[in-house]
Amino acid sequence: QVQLVESGGGLVQAGGSLRLSCVASGLTFSNYVLGWFRQAPGKERETVAVVSRSGRTTYYADSVKGRFTISRDNAKNTVYLQMNNLKPEETAVYYCAAGGGSFNLPDFRSWGQGIQVTVSS
Repeated sequence: QVQLVESGGGLVQAGGSLRLSCVASGLTFSNYVLGWFRQAPGKERETVAVVSRSGRTTYYADSVKGRFTISRDNAKNTVYLQMNNLKPEETAVYYCAAGGGSFNLPDFRSWGQGIQVTVSS
């Protein structure tokens, strides 16, 4: 059974930083594309960042480019999201997910339970 468990969320002031981690089990980690997504109240879930199986290719939403960094450690079955200069509008539940190949949100089939990130103004 695939499990993805996020950690590192919480409350931070605008301009601050957080590092999210997601540990995966029940899958061959290096075979999967990993991504971070977020969903704010009343809004659709959106892609934040995605990393390829090897870690060499990444994708970022335009809104986070230059501030967020996704990385993975295949030896530790862990994917990270370093978030800097956070903005209040980025308050949301953040999810990590594993997918089979593409970087498209619908192709991510295994999801964590999500973790709250709250950015105060």
